[in-house]
Amino acid sequence: MKKIKIESFLEVYPSMDTLPKAIFSLMEQAIVAREQAYAPYSEFLVGAALLLDNGQVITGNNQENASYPSGLCAERTAIYYAMAKYPKATIKTMAITARASDKETTTPIPPCGACRQAIAEYEIRQKSPIDIYFMGEAGEVMRSESLENLLPLLFTSKYL
Repeated sequence: MKKIKIESFLEVYPSMDTLPKAIFSLMEQAIVAREQAYAPYSEFLVGAALLLDNGQVITGNNQENASYPSGLCAERTAIYYAMAKYPKATIKTMAITARASDKETTTPIPPCGACRQAIAEYEIRQKSPIDIYFMGEAGEVMRSESLENLLPLLFTSKYL
């Protein structure tokens, strides 16, 4: 038996105000999307904004329904719409923000497992990483240079 060590490196910004101007703007668009989320069951609102290589910004938010598995997360909503509308585009940057209605969320909230897998699929498809910034409703913002930092043992089509 042997052990392996897997490390991830993330950048941490003390607050949204310390982000580069373009990322600040993208996060603002994610916040607007977050506030339009439909989350009557979890009351956990999530917004995402994607910057594409063609300059377009696509936003998405979580959409719930009473049959929980039938809902969709903000990140996947944005990715799937972006690729349906601009199938040849490359996703350059993703900004994600989340907030709960019953408490303040000040810890950066990363994508869920299903969203990580979807993001991984598009990084592989486009053969380039997606710069991912994520936060709660306030406080620190984390940056990962790629999804592989967040999900280092990717499940890809090479296993199929």
